[in-house]
This record gives sequence, C-alpha cells and structure tokens, in this order.
Amino acid sequence: MFPVLILVLFLWANRAQAGVGLEEIPATATDGIVTLFYPTQAEDQPLRRGRFVLNLAERAGPIRGNGRLIVISHGSGGGPWVHVNLARALVEAGFVVAMPQHHADNFMDESNPGPDSWTLRPAEVSRAIDAVGRDTRFASLLMLDKVGIYGMSAGGHTALSMAGGRWSPAGFKQHCEASLEEDFQSCVGLITRLTGSMFDGIKKWAAMLVIRHRFSDATPREHHDPRVAAVVAGVPTAADFDMTSLAHPAMPVALITAGQDHWLIPRFHSDLVMQACKSCVLLAHLPAAGHGALLSPLPPGLTGLVGDMLNDPPGFDRSQMAEVDQKIARFFEQHLLQK
Repeated sequence: MFPVLILVLFLWANRAQAGVGLEEIPATATDGIVTLFYPTQAEDQPLRRGRFVLNLAERAGPIRGNGRLIVISHGSGGGPWVHVNLARALVEAGFVVAMPQHHADNFMDESNPGPDSWTLRPAEVSRAIDAVGRDTRFASLLMLDKVGIYGMSAGGHTALSMAGGRWSPAGFKQHCEASLEEDFQSCVGLITRLTGSMFDGIKKWAAMLVIRHRFSDATPREHHDPRVAAVVAGVPTAADFDMTSLAHPAMPVALITAGQDHWLIPRFHSDLVMQACKSCVLLAHLPAAGHGALLSPLPPGLTGLVGDMLNDPPGFDRSQMAEVDQKIARFFEQHLLQK
C-alpha cells in the first residue's frame, strides 16, 4: 500500500509542473507583444517558431509557482525564442517570465536600434510588468512588489538602466569618438565592418558623421521602478553610462561576461561596470565565449558579419550554458524569495 501511495505522490508531484507554458499579451497602440513563459501542468509539445523547434505547452493553463515575475529584455534585433532555455530554467524554479518586444529593435522590425531604442526600453519593461499585473490569467498568481530583470546585450543596457544607471546619447557619441576603431561594431552595429582595406577610412568618417548628427543630446536618461528588486546583465552595452550612477545600485546586480566578445568589447563595457560597481556580483565569466553565448538556443545558420559576431568561437563548450542559466535562477531565488 505505502509503496503504491509513494509512487502516486511522486507522479503527481512531477505532473504538478509538467511543462513550460507559452502565452502572449497582445500588442497595444504603444507597446509590442509580451511573450509569457510560466509553470503549467500541461505537457510540452514540439512547436515551430521561425527557425526554431521548441518544446512548450502553448496556451496551457498556468499554475502558481513561487509567485515572482522575471522580465527578460532581448538584445538588438532579438526576440523571445533565443532565450527559451533560460526561460525554462526560470520557470522550473517557479518563476513566471515575461519578454516584451522592444519597439523598432526586434526580430520583426530592426529599423531603429541603438540609443533611440535604449531610451524607450526601460519604460517598455515597466509597462510589461503592468500588463502582466492586469492579465486575469496571471494577476492572482503573482506578487509584483519584487520583480527581477534580466537583459542581454542591448537588453543588458536596459537591465543596468533598471538598476539605476544613468546615461545619455552624447555619452554614446563620446565613446565612439574616443574608441571608434577599437569598438567599431558597438558603434555601428551590423551595418558594416572594418576590413583593413582602403575603404576603412571612409567607413569611419561616415559612421562618425551619422553618430554626431543623431546622438548629441546630453540630457541624462534615467528610469526608476520601485518594483525592481534584482538585476542580471549579460554582456551588456555599457560604454555610455555615467559609471558613478552604477557604483552603488539600490538592488543586487549581477553580470555575465564573455572573454571573446567582439561586438561589445569587454574593456569598454562589462569590465567598466565591474570596476565601478562596488556591490555587483560577477555571476559568470566565460573566457572562451563570444557575444552570442547567452543566446540559447542559438539561431541556426548564421553567416556573414552576424555569424562572426554571434556564432560560438572555436573551442567554446556550449554545454556549460545550462549551468549559467541555473546560476541566474539561483540569483533571483536568493534575492526575490527571501523574506
């Protein structure tokens, strides 16, 4: 009798969180879709999204997890599917995960990345929290007084902004004026690259012409949301921050860095944050990783400049990213679930 009862309880406990649910909050006049991942009793099923085949329980009924929300801010041109493995680790720890689609800087619309997007993103994160709180499917399952923020690349910039970081478009311009050649992809994105040819001078001249025209505004950008209680920034864009604003963040902040990041050279970005921040935790340093290490799953078939920037460098062991995801989940558990 007792062995049978134990088996039944074991099977029930495992069924209590059988899969990772997938839902959406529709776009509004001001904001894009918010994609939600959450604990559910439903079983995962193969699901195709673009180039990805994912195992998720689409439109399944949510169940209560640990009562806390994590918002993920994607990188430039990004979206929810490149963060599904992290979302799964967070959901398995009991979190609900929300991913807002950032305006004009996502996989469906890449028309306006950079400082214009960085200005909008923090408020988009706050409105995504509001939207989840209004959604009758999730409102009763969550307490939104302590929310975690994770961001990667441009999303890391968003995360640092949510942690109290202060920056300006002019700060971006000043960085590029001082370090354009050394940090070229940070300043121009994936439009072009330096090749050592006679055309490099023209590329640098044209890049600075555009940057100086568009990004001269020195007005500080700040955003404060009292609900944000813990932040993780992965390979963040950070050269434009006033580093004094990140010296003593009002909440726990952790960073993930990649030693072979050729898009956001660490010494201009994540290294500066770690040097300035007195309380930040280096959650993981990946010496052999490139910029795309935190995209998990990594989009297949990337070629050209985007492939060079995002594909894994030779010798990088991608299997270690599962442990990085677990470290992120444990960081949020430590700081959001404590009494």
